[in-house]
Amino acid sequence: MSAPGKATARFLPDGRRLHLQHGPIDLVIEASGDPAEVEAAYMQAVRRFDGLLGALVAELPRLRSYRPDGAWGLKGRVARRMERAVRPFLPAFVTPMAAVAGAVAEEVLEALCAGRVLSRAYVNNGGDIALFLAPGARFDIGLVEHPLDDRPVGKLVLTSDVAARGVATSGRHGRSLSRGIADAVTVVAESAAKADAAATLIANAVDLPDSSKVRRAAARDVDPDSDLGTRQVTVEITELTAWEANSALDRGASYSAGLLRDGTIDAAVLMLNGEIRFVGMSRPTDTGIHNFALERPREGSLHA
Repeated sequence: MSAPGKATARFLPDGRRLHLQHGPIDLVIEASGDPAEVEAAYMQAVRRFDGLLGALVAELPRLRSYRPDGAWGLKGRVARRMERAVRPFLPAFVTPMAAVAGAVAEEVLEALCAGRVLSRAYVNNGGDIALFLAPGARFDIGLVEHPLDDRPVGKLVLTSDVAARGVATSGRHGRSLSRGIADAVTVVAESAAKADAAATLIANAVDLPDSSKVRRAAARDVDPDSDLGTRQVTVEITELTAWEANSALDRGASYSAGLLRDGTIDAAVLMLNGEIRFVGMSRPTDTGIHNFALERPREGSLHA
């Protein structure tokens, strides 16, 4: 991660969504409410975005380090969000970088909404989403099997009467390296940063550790900047049988169930090779647990 060039801010062609970009950070933001309130909210988001990446880069060595005692000693606001988000997963191997996208989305959403009267808002950082919902508001979030394919296989309905305000997706096709083989893992949690970290670790748990069909390499050989160092990451998978896919998903679902029991996450959807697991929610045709419901996709849904 570096901070090349300057941060940019522009509206997308629809005139409703604000696009903020700086180096690897790419945010799509939308707020709803009185036009004057929305305009003021967007200005607040732009101001907070300025300098955000530089502050992260200044603490990058610590952000990339593994501290099993959780004593990173980070200083910046976003860095501290990352630290708080990953601590519940220790002593498993995790660095604050596992929560970077969600933490950035959270930070900008907080600035966006501060002192403003909005009906709802979101900050989408490459699929890791921080949400604000006023009473009675809801979001429909599309679930996809592959980050490069935006056709949703279902829809997650998130309403204002639940505490969860973060959604994140991880897997081996995403922007970061994965130690597992999941096509996609979408997590709902109280915050975007915590959802981001959880999605990363659940995606790692969807695995076939001893399978010859999974080719792995040291993370630093794939990406010299990876915080995973010499740990093995997935680089290629030979076609899996349905039994193999389900075995890998069972491992991830078991790990997810533990996170659900201790309150770390609110729900998760795990996908691999056309197979799917739901944790903390019902199947698409039923009423969802925790007021979540998976429905067939419809036009206008927000993709996670």
